[in-house]
Amino acid sequence: MSSRQSALRDLCSIKDFIRYSYSRFVKADLFYGHGTDNPWDEAVHLVLGALRLPLDFDKDLLDCRLTIDEKKSILTMLNERISKRTPLPYLLGEAWFMGLPFKVTKDTLIPRSPIMALLKDEFQPWLKQYPLNILDMCTGSGCLGITAALIFEDAKVDISDISQAALDVARQNIEIHQVEESVEAIQSDMFEKLLQRQYDLIICNPPYVDADDYQSAPLEFHREPELALTSGFDGLDFTRKFLNQAAEHLHDDGIIVYEVGNSEIALQDAFPDVPFMWVELEQGGNGVFIISKKELLAHSF
Repeated sequence: MSSRQSALRDLCSIKDFIRYSYSRFVKADLFYGHGTDNPWDEAVHLVLGALRLPLDFDKDLLDCRLTIDEKKSILTMLNERISKRTPLPYLLGEAWFMGLPFKVTKDTLIPRSPIMALLKDEFQPWLKQYPLNILDMCTGSGCLGITAALIFEDAKVDISDISQAALDVARQNIEIHQVEESVEAIQSDMFEKLLQRQYDLIICNPPYVDADDYQSAPLEFHREPELALTSGFDGLDFTRKFLNQAAEHLHDDGIIVYEVGNSEIALQDAFPDVPFMWVELEQGGNGVFIISKKELLAHSF
């Protein structure tokens, strides 16, 4: 009898499958970093997610028995998480960002940008005025731009990406969060289709992973679209081009909030005279800087 057949026969309740999933995860030595950071939370998310139950599900109901189809669904998902190292949000088709659900597919990065900490504070104290025009470039699922639209309700928000497949997902998230009137999804290679547009705030979580980091990254990260992760040997190919063009797309008091992650040191080495404002993030994360139009115009990239 296979382990799957044994599980179908012997496991009965929600609680049984959470415990079983946890034990399988521990034995498999997986990487956690796409919504959870440990095998227990991953097991809870997988089982409750597969059953379409909320995470605050009443613990008194964990002894509820499962149907055979529910058991098979959980075991299929569990097997793919372990055997293929597929990140759990791809299996569930959903990721959470700032307390909001976003549809995700393998065409989009899984939302996790530390820029969320700045969004919560409405980019204070760096924004000098209420942003009426916002751009979220390299939007992926649209999570940053859509959340910005929900926070800055009077703003017009453009979300752009080079990937049409990613934008198709982002448009679904626009509908889910009912921001069709304020958010426009635009397919564009950087500023190519945004030539006549200027913004008070540009948010960008671009590809920035350098070649060495990508090669050594856990397999789970290799399941995400490489186009959205890598950017040349030092991770800065996209960023160099962006910094050279961005000033003309900012209003005079506009700012850029930009993530480069572990490529922060490479960026500082490449442009030692540029006064990047590196943000200290209370909840962890690194490599997020803020820069103004005036500072961009004062330097060459």
